[in-house]
Amino acid sequence: MSTSTTTTRPLNILRVDASMRRTGSVTRGLADDLVAALKDLHGEVSLTNLDLADGLPLIDESWIGANFTDPGERTDAQKRHLALSDTLVEELKAADAIVLAAPIYNFGIPAAMKAWIDLIARARETFRYTEEGPVGLLEGKKAYVVSASCGTEVGGEIDFAIRYLKHVLGFVGIDDVTVIAAERLMLNADESMSAAKAAIAELSKPDSALAA
Repeated sequence: MSTSTTTTRPLNILRVDASMRRTGSVTRGLADDLVAALKDLHGEVSLTNLDLADGLPLIDESWIGANFTDPGERTDAQKRHLALSDTLVEELKAADAIVLAAPIYNFGIPAAMKAWIDLIARARETFRYTEEGPVGLLEGKKAYVVSASCGTEVGGEIDFAIRYLKHVLGFVGIDDVTVIAAERLMLNADESMSAAKAAIAELSKPDSALAA
């Protein structure tokens, strides 16, 4: 008599921290809570951490030239120009869930997160052009945007961060996006933090809409 066992692959989580503060950061703290909730919900997870506090190189003319060269025709130098981008793209492709911890700086996202987006938004890799327009290639993933702001209302007229992140995620095929925000902390910090933590706590419930 033989017994077969079924193994479940760990949930692959890519966490990207964009706060320039390594200590005292609201988004980092909430992202810690969110990852813990995902572990409670899914059991075994595989976590990849990308901390943007040290910044990323900006794309330049050499990078653009390499990116638009057919992969089979790239020189060794062009491959080196794209090496970091290739790594970041592979991390994103491998992820089942993406946690973007992005504070709102001056109504938008931190510069380092924009640099990350420029490095992962690549034709033939994360999206492709068709006669009907661009099509994202990273379907079937779940994204969580963890945000914090001092005075900006998330989703309001002067919030150019969350709207942009949701658009970019959709552009590369990630349409299932949940936003967890501690907003307007200068005005109602206690209430806003409580709301954000309550939203994360919902993840521990298997029937939660956030967990879907």
